[in-house]
Order: sequence, then structure tokens, then C-alpha cells
Amino acid sequence: MNIDKFTSRVSGKLVETIYDDKSCLAFVPHLLPPLLSMDDRELSLTLSNADRALGELAGLGHNIPNPQLLIRSFVRREAVLSSKIEGTQTGIVDLYAYEAGQLPLPGINPSPPEADRLEVLNYVRALEYGFQQLETTGVDLDLIMNIHKVLMKGSAGAYKRPGEFRATQNWIGSTNIRSAIFVPPLPAEMKEALTDLDRYLKAPHDYPPLLRLAFIHYQFESIHPFIDGNGRTGRLLIVILLVHWGLLPLPLLYLSAFFERRRDDYFNHLLAVTENGMWLDWVLFFLRGVEEQAKDAIQRAKRLQGLQIEWHRRLVDIKVSTAVLDLADKLFEMPFVSISDAKKLLGISSYNTARRAVAKLVGARILQPFGDEGYGRLFAATEILDLLKE
Repeated sequence: MNIDKFTSRVSGKLVETIYDDKSCLAFVPHLLPPLLSMDDRELSLTLSNADRALGELAGLGHNIPNPQLLIRSFVRREAVLSSKIEGTQTGIVDLYAYEAGQLPLPGINPSPPEADRLEVLNYVRALEYGFQQLETTGVDLDLIMNIHKVLMKGSAGAYKRPGEFRATQNWIGSTNIRSAIFVPPLPAEMKEALTDLDRYLKAPHDYPPLLRLAFIHYQFESIHPFIDGNGRTGRLLIVILLVHWGLLPLPLLYLSAFFERRRDDYFNHLLAVTENGMWLDWVLFFLRGVEEQAKDAIQRAKRLQGLQIEWHRRLVDIKVSTAVLDLADKLFEMPFVSISDAKKLLGISSYNTARRAVAKLVGARILQPFGDEGYGRLFAATEILDLLKE
């Protein structure tokens, strides 16, 4: 770390340590919460805008007849974008095809590396695991470790210790600790900082919840408690807390799209808190992300619902069976299907009935075939995929 960039407003302390027999500095963040004036006019206005947009999204979530129509697709979009911040190349089409066991896709090249695909799919699994656990437990260090274990399973390698807080030093931005952009706490100080973070997660609200989320995200990233996967785990924690604190009834808001679009700003704001105590700028950035992504989620949700209505209109016009209508609805959860998948989704035993249902959806321009004809051929709901890719 460049000590010349640190000012008297630094949001923690610098601790000297020895690494490879040489002296270097590590950063230990101060306890939460920071001092932030709620009288700041810009902060009040930005918080109000974020709260309003989040409230509208929550209202939409309460009134969705079939929430799975949105949740599964939103979770996968988040998995792709959060992993993209870390450098993966897997897109939403790749993810759905990988889940369907159909990569590489005919006519679509190149296929992303296996490690990338698994990393993104693990993000989906970690999110789903976290929400399942909320039914029986709160958000604490044990939950964070278990989420990380799911996130890093398989692709991480034993040395990255999935589900375990690090026992060694790590750093960001260089292969050499002495030229690193950021060096988080040493393992001993890290454990103390995690204990304090756990206490803050369970403490009564001292600031509005969205501000607390911004504080917690910075604190987690500055502690950097895992060998790898800290950014993705920290972004997972945001949406889990939104649901756990009752700000949203369903996991519909994800900030990774905002952070990925403004990747440099995201990292620079976090670093500015560390070096110069620029909490207000970071919080404003975070709140604008909440507002922007809440509005995006509302618009995207309405378009998905509109697409469902349009499909029903097309299918009713050609007088299809209830099974075909049901399969069209299931595509919002699984937009890549084979005829065997269609059998499972419809809960039927007849391959021919599933084949006829798929053929009706192809005829209605709802499904598009990929590859050569034959058993196992894949069909895609490209209108859903295009909407999610935007």
C-alpha cells in the first residue's frame, strides 16, 4: 500500500507486519458504524429516492402471482454479473445452457472455460442456499462461511479453503504484498474485526437500513476474510440482508449490475473510504445503485410479465392445451429445454405429448431449436434470454 495516499481521516489503522522476512503494512478497519451526519441534504435526498424505489419494488414483489417467474431469472442474472466483476466470461445464455447440460451450444462459439461456468453456477447455488437458511437462522459468521463453502465448491482448489476464514495473509492488486493496492488485516486482527462485524450484524439499527448495508459491505470487503471469493460473498450478503431485514419480500434487487457498469468507481470508492475516510461519497454511490437497480428490476419484471401475457395470447389464438400453456410458463424458470426436460417440467410420462407441446411452442415463435434434429435436441426461449442479457 502507498502510505502517502493515507490521510488523517483514514478509516482504520495501519499495522506493521513481517512477510517473507520483510516489513510491510496491513490495514485494520475501525469498528462500525462510522460517524455520518444525517443532516446532509444530498444524503437525505438520495436516501429518500432509494427508499422510494425499493418500496415500489417491494410492493411489486408482494403482488406477483408467480414469484418464481422472476426470482430464478433474476438470481441467474446476478450470478453472471457478480462473477463478471471478477473476470469470468460466462454469460446468461452460457449459464442456462450449462445447467441444461448443453454446452457448447451449436453455432455459438467460443464456449467459456469450465471453471468459469462452474463459478457462476456456484454463485446461483450459494444464493439459493443462503435464502433457504434464512428460514431457520439469522445472518451471522456461520452463515457467511457456509455460503462461501457453496460458492467455492469444486472450482476453488483445496488451497483456497472453501468455507474457512483465512489463516494466512492476502492482498489485492499485485503479486507482491509490498506493491499491493490494499492489504487487509493480519489473521489475528481479522478475527477480531469479524467478531465486531458479527456483533454489528445483530445490533439494533443505529442508522437507516440502507446505510447499514453500505457500511457492512465496505467492512466485509476491507476485512477480506477468505483466501478467494470475498467480492462475490460480499455482494451475496447484500441481497440476503435486504430480505432478512424485511426490506424486500423476495430476492429481487441485485447491485452487481450497477457495480459492474461502474467497476472503477466501485473499487475507487471503497479504496477512498480506506485511505481518506470518504464514507459519505461511498454511501451516496451505494444508494444511487439501490435506486437505479430497483427501477431496473421493476421495469424488467413488468416486461417479463408482459411477455408472459403476450405468449398466452399467441397460444390461446391457436387453441393449445393447458399443458402447452403450463410449459410456456415454466420457460421463465428454465428457458433452455429438451423434450425430456419438458416431460419433467410438465410431470408427464409421455415423450410424444411433451414433443407435441414443444412443437406448438416452436410454431408460436416462443421456442427456437438449436442443433440437429434428434433425441436430446435443445430449444431456447430467446425472448426471455434477450431480455435478461440487456
